[in-house]
Amino acid sequence: MNMDLEAREKKEIEREDMEEETIESAGSLARIEAWTEQLTVRGVIASAVIGTVYSVIAMKLNLTTGITPNLNVSAALLAFVFIRTWTSLLSKAGYVSRPFTRQENTMIQTCAVACYSIAVSGGFGSYLLGLNRKSYELSGVNTEGNSASAVKEPALGWMTGFLFLVCFVGLFVLIPLRKVMIVDLKLTYPSGLATAVLINGFHTQGDKMAKKQVHGFMKYFSISFLWGFFKWFYEASENCGFSQFPTFGLKAWKNTFYFDFSMTFVGAGMICSHLVNLSLLLGAVLSFGVMWPLIGQLKGNWFPESLEEYDMKSLYGYKVFLSVSLILGDGLYNFIKIMLSTIVNIHDRLKNRNLPDKDGKLNPIEEKQNEIFIREHIPMWVGVAGYVVFSIVSIIAIPMMFPELKWYYVVVAYMLAPSLAFCNAYGAGLTDLNMAYNYGKVALFLLAALTGKEHGVVAGLAGCGVVKSVCSVACNLMQDLKTAHLTFTSPRAMFVSQAIGTLIGCLTAPLSFLLFYKAFDVGNPNGEFKAPYALIYRNMAILGVEGFSALPRHCVQLCYGFFAFAVMVNLIRDFSPPKIGKWMPLPMVMGVPFLVGAYFAIDMFTGTVIVFAWHRLYSKNAGMMVPVVASGLICGEGLWTLPASVLALAKVKPPICMKFLGS
Repeated sequence: MNMDLEAREKKEIEREDMEEETIESAGSLARIEAWTEQLTVRGVIASAVIGTVYSVIAMKLNLTTGITPNLNVSAALLAFVFIRTWTSLLSKAGYVSRPFTRQENTMIQTCAVACYSIAVSGGFGSYLLGLNRKSYELSGVNTEGNSASAVKEPALGWMTGFLFLVCFVGLFVLIPLRKVMIVDLKLTYPSGLATAVLINGFHTQGDKMAKKQVHGFMKYFSISFLWGFFKWFYEASENCGFSQFPTFGLKAWKNTFYFDFSMTFVGAGMICSHLVNLSLLLGAVLSFGVMWPLIGQLKGNWFPESLEEYDMKSLYGYKVFLSVSLILGDGLYNFIKIMLSTIVNIHDRLKNRNLPDKDGKLNPIEEKQNEIFIREHIPMWVGVAGYVVFSIVSIIAIPMMFPELKWYYVVVAYMLAPSLAFCNAYGAGLTDLNMAYNYGKVALFLLAALTGKEHGVVAGLAGCGVVKSVCSVACNLMQDLKTAHLTFTSPRAMFVSQAIGTLIGCLTAPLSFLLFYKAFDVGNPNGEFKAPYALIYRNMAILGVEGFSALPRHCVQLCYGFFAFAVMVNLIRDFSPPKIGKWMPLPMVMGVPFLVGAYFAIDMFTGTVIVFAWHRLYSKNAGMMVPVVASGLICGEGLWTLPASVLALAKVKPPICMKFLGS
């Protein structure tokens, strides 16, 4: 793409600076341990604990808003805090423990991220949950294409088996291209690079800053956990407690404009970029502040007054389909952009491959990184054999789980998977955008349309899961390989760690989902756990089966408008001067409050205000301490969810209902 030259040069300079910082922070390296020594028992235990906690947190975010921030950096931080605390306690008890190296830190981070990533991308809040009866009913039992037979209730057995198959296929698919993408093409993978910079910084910054970070994390973790516990006492029934506090008045509260005192969302807002948080707030104002009140006044004209509140032909249908149009417009634009960027970039590299390297020789640190990365290679036969074996098992087993998804569709999906996974991982290496969900949506529409009315919804949703999971896991693997490359970590140890994390995640993610599913009313549009993407994905499948006949009155024209708006905003961002383009909102992010409400956007905007003020007032320590505080806030209240769920399962209700009524 012919993006603005100045913006591209600026981004390249910033990335080069980060790489230099990584190289400088590496300092004088001691002997690099063998790959088997980089994997430790305490590391696996720490990974399992961190991964499980983050699975619960990610699941809560998935089932409430559908937005989960990137927690990779936070996982690296928590790994550092966990082992430092472990070694400190052993030291005080008189035991000598082995040194904590950057390689072990990378292993723990990789394993924990692989574990919680299953909770994020496993479809628990989207395509898998979209198969349940509640999603079927909310999509309209009389809606054409929404077949009564297209229902599959969540269960531990089939969900665990499905995840195990599709995720391990993704783990093996790009192993043969490991060296090409990391060493030969030198793809940046900004998230992997940022994590490496952080880990290298942890192990060169000295004890003073390390102790400050550990203390800061524990402080805000405790505050957040105790605050979640305190709030629970006032939530005896629906619309009670601090989470329903009418901050801006009762009229604003009825339109979901209030601060709900969620430390999880405030912490997420501190991690997400300012642009993401501002886009959320803009989407909330546009939808619940302007559009829904105006369309609601047209009741009896645009849609019958006799319809139930959550009928897809009523106001609720506009909320769902306008959100879908923004997501599809943004997704399709970025899908085409990344594909074109990938093709152009590969063409340029092939064209210039015989030209001499302008940078000359590599410096000694880079040579050492490449030497370790190449020496500790993963044999190609491991990748090929793993992919073939898991693909064959999947082709047999997945149609048994979903008879509507024929075996030959799975065969075609796995034939295309290597090229799709490569395009996605290559694009992420350039832009840091994991577009797996867009590849999944393409599969969803194609399979829903090809399969037909009776079985199209199930085939589309299940096929979406197959393609999305393979592309997502393969992309995450490449991000972690970039981190391993820059922290002098063995790719073999990293791959084994990733496999262990994926295995743990395939067990903990369904368990954490079923904990929420049994304890709370998941999918209730009026409840805390709205799970908006379950309804969005099911209606995408219905749209693939039925076309525009599934839309309520005048909704087609509005969808065209919002789809065009999403494309136009992206064009302005990419082709206008940076001083204009940087202010353009993210349409896909704007679409989430259309269905969920404004309250969480206000929480996350509060987080962005805190970060902005912190950088202005105390810029010296903001870079190191903001992730610490944000992680503490997220983990504290997130961990409180576990005892809250157990209490709900035991039918123990809070003793007080704090509610606000008009005079």
